[in-house]
Amino acid sequence: MKIELLKTFLEVSRTLHFRVASENLFITQSAVSARIKLLENDLGVLLFDRSQKHLKLTPEGNRLIKHANELLFMWQKTKQDVGIADSDNHQLVIGSMMSIWDIVLQDWLKKIHRNIDDISLITNTFAPHELRKSLLSRVIDIAFLFEPPFVEDLISEKVATVPLQLVTTEEHDKAVMASLNNYIMVDYGESVNSQHRREFQDAPPAKHYMSQPRIALDFLLDAGGSAYLPRQMTFEYIEKNKLFIVEEAPVYSREIFASYLAKSQKADIIVQTLQLFPHITI
Repeated sequence: MKIELLKTFLEVSRTLHFRVASENLFITQSAVSARIKLLENDLGVLLFDRSQKHLKLTPEGNRLIKHANELLFMWQKTKQDVGIADSDNHQLVIGSMMSIWDIVLQDWLKKIHRNIDDISLITNTFAPHELRKSLLSRVIDIAFLFEPPFVEDLISEKVATVPLQLVTTEEHDKAVMASLNNYIMVDYGESVNSQHRREFQDAPPAKHYMSQPRIALDFLLDAGGSAYLPRQMTFEYIEKNKLFIVEEAPVYSREIFASYLAKSQKADIIVQTLQLFPHITI
């Protein structure tokens, strides 16, 4: 079915190699080529440029990636919803910005699993504007954002306030504030980004840009440097002297909000799950 064609397309677009994609999908290389050809025939466009030594996505192929991911997500949502139709379970579809997952949502999902038996979870990552659109169109049930949408039909509730502190792998590195050498810029939303630009306007550009605090933390511990990271993620490494707080650096904070439709049929179960947040600064 077409779902398999889309899965194959996404794997080829990720690897840009028919053989590697076939190994990852556990099918033959000829099957991968045939699926891509079928999809191209259905759409009436070429998805990959095969004229060069290395495979490249065409502009049409690049545009398909977003739609293919959305279609696969909707198909998974549909399969799960149909599968639990005869049970007492409730399906809850959760969308979030990438950087929020590691900060608060991983532990929250575990609490839902342990405390609410009749719930089936689907999670996905979206850009902020896609979260608002998906929420209003009922593709997702709860959206987690740094800046909640001000829409009459939506309820937005603050679930956490997260302190962000500048840490470095170099002990007593007083030059960090001035130079920010090997600095990793983590995306915490425009509010923190704009504050950072004002206060570090004389510093050199960031060495790396990363959307997830967890990826930045792992990279920092391995390669060295400095970054703004959530306090609760760095505590154990500071205790072990693997990371050091830059005391003179400003401390930022980010409020995280959960938004959902006021007239959602799942409002009761949404409220129940949100009560599992501690509602404190973490």
